[in-house]
Amino acid sequence: MAQEEAIKLFDAKKIRVVWDDQTEKYYFSIIDIIQVLTESADYNTSRKYWSVLKTRLRKEGSELATNCSQLKLEAADGKRYLTDVADTEQVLRLVQSVPSKKAEPFKLWLAQVGQDLPKEHDDAEDISDLGN
Repeated sequence: MAQEEAIKLFDAKKIRVVWDDQTEKYYFSIIDIIQVLTESADYNTSRKYWSVLKTRLRKEGSELATNCSQLKLEAADGKRYLTDVADTEQVLRLVQSVPSKKAEPFKLWLAQVGQDLPKEHDDAEDISDLGN
């Protein structure tokens, strides 16, 4: 499975994004999104928030927590760890589940990133085609 990782910024906060050739979708790090929406200062607080939210969502019967995928993403220490990720549709559901004043600006950002990422992916393919 070929994956292309990228870092996108929202309010100077890093959001890890991955293109997965197998599913032909972009996936976003849930912890990174939680950190932005909750304005958490550190990774561990965001991770705990996601753990509690995931449990609550499962109890409510939400498929969001059940259908999350995990991909190996590079962490701040440079190592790669399995990380919960969500596609664009799942991210929108996640944003609705987290009370945040950043929710609307984040949705607008997500729409913009969603438009930009396919162009970047196509550009990368065009560049690789030049070598053939």
